[in-house]
Amino acid sequence: MNARKIFAKAVENWPAKVLSIATAIILFVFHRMSTLEERFFSVPLIVEHRSGLMPSSSYPRMIRVSLHGEANSIFPIQESDIEVYVDLNKFQLPGTYVVPVQWRKTGTAQGVEPLQITVDPMEISLSLDLKISKFVPITANLQGHVEPGFNLTSYSLNPAQIIIDGPAGLMGGISELYTDPIDLDGRRSEFSVTVNILNRDPLIIIRGTGTTDFRGNINQIISVRNIPDVSISVTGVKEGLAGELVTRTGSIRLEGVNQAAVNSFSLPPEFLKVDCSGISEPGIYVLGVIAADVQNISLRIEPPEVQIVISRVSGDEES
Repeated sequence: MNARKIFAKAVENWPAKVLSIATAIILFVFHRMSTLEERFFSVPLIVEHRSGLMPSSSYPRMIRVSLHGEANSIFPIQESDIEVYVDLNKFQLPGTYVVPVQWRKTGTAQGVEPLQITVDPMEISLSLDLKISKFVPITANLQGHVEPGFNLTSYSLNPAQIIIDGPAGLMGGISELYTDPIDLDGRRSEFSVTVNILNRDPLIIIRGTGTTDFRGNINQIISVRNIPDVSISVTGVKEGLAGELVTRTGSIRLEGVNQAAVNSFSLPPEFLKVDCSGISEPGIYVLGVIAADVQNISLRIEPPEVQIVISRVSGDEES
């Protein structure tokens, strides 16, 4: 009898009691939620796809992540410990697909409770195409000018070509890749620099480090002038002897860094000569052709040596 009274008392006005309990639960949850903190940041989107296909259209590279939880739990979480990704491995044919954006916890985010994670956007549309690879040459992107009076004579890149991966529809239009700008301003000697390889399309993947080593060879500009048919004089012939050249003219090649000096050079008299002062007997000799001194200009004489016939002069000829 007492049990019946207790039961009757318990179920008396039960709708109001159920409503009160529900309200209490809602208030508890609301209070609990109101004491939680929210944190926002963006992380790179990871695209997981099978080796034969790859994205062929633009897609969001960064995804906004929202963490909802207790302040002392969510703020120590490293941004790199929330990985956001789309899984394309189930797709086997080229086409356009709508896929959900998913997330997973790693590192400091593991074991944190309560923790609510949401991402924005929650899904993306992505086109897939066949993945192909090919070698492409690298071209140096040279900018500026070397110091006046100098010239970039040659350069090399190492590597000079690389392998790139990309969707079939885009790869046909890529025949070369350029480096980041390489500044030549004011340079006057050989130099080396490591530069990035410029990738203007994020859908193209460059294998390796994405850099190349540039080496430039810079030399001073040398002005050159050739003067032909220059008379060769004979000097120093001893008394009683006479000398006759087999070759009586030569040519000179002028080289210098001062172009004005090279161009304005004027031949003085007897500029080329052979010195016979060391010859005391008749005969045929080979002597070097010598030139007068010239400041700041290098000379090359052709021929460098000539034959000379030395003969004795008779008494009658001397008189």
